[in-house]
Amino acid sequence: MKYIIIGLGKFGSALGEKLTEMGNEVIGVDVRISKIENIKEKITHAINLDATDPDAVENLPLKDVDVVIIAIGEDTGANIMAGALMKKKKVKRIIGRVVDPLQKTVLEAMGIHEIIHPEEETAERWAKMLNLEGVVDSFELDGNYSIVETKIPKEYDGKSIKELGIKDEFNIIVLTTLKVTSEKNDMDVDKDRTTVQGIARADTRLSEGDIMVLYGHNKDIKHLLEHHRKFKKEI
Repeated sequence: MKYIIIGLGKFGSALGEKLTEMGNEVIGVDVRISKIENIKEKITHAINLDATDPDAVENLPLKDVDVVIIAIGEDTGANIMAGALMKKKKVKRIIGRVVDPLQKTVLEAMGIHEIIHPEEETAERWAKMLNLEGVVDSFELDGNYSIVETKIPKEYDGKSIKELGIKDEFNIIVLTTLKVTSEKNDMDVDKDRTTVQGIARADTRLSEGDIMVLYGHNKDIKHLLEHHRKFKKEI
């Protein structure tokens, strides 16, 4: 996959290096030349550029990347401005970093709902999560097993867990499902709301666009997600 990371401080740099080590293409962006010099040999590309400047942003391959991560931490204003520019450019997927509740509110008002709290979360966790396409959230129990939230794909729509045979084919347990509905926030912007549907049973039927919570070995979860991606490309 292809990523742009805007802001190459401690968190942004660590995330960029880990995603690159996983075989992804990573473009790092920072207004400080010292940060570019420090990381240019460790990621795919490092660009000295002001991501709050609309003219400068035109030079970024935004249409060709899968995810833009705004990792600017110390300059809240620059973080929000960069986020607004990415929304204006209709980037496929934007993940924003926040350092306080007000900043989170502003990003959500702009329609940026995937949020990183680097003071609470690690770059390694986010790198693992981003490296698996389709993952909404994840929690690693140890080095081998995880609990992962992933969107229910089209091929699962209307089918029961028993019919799909997820446990038999992939050795993964579906713990529960989350119903996803859309509602307006205080700024009249659409925001997804999730509701837990209780413990999943064999006869639980899945709906496209909702979320299923999986438990299993990391390699088995990766196998399942890669299967979804392959099926999606075939149709």
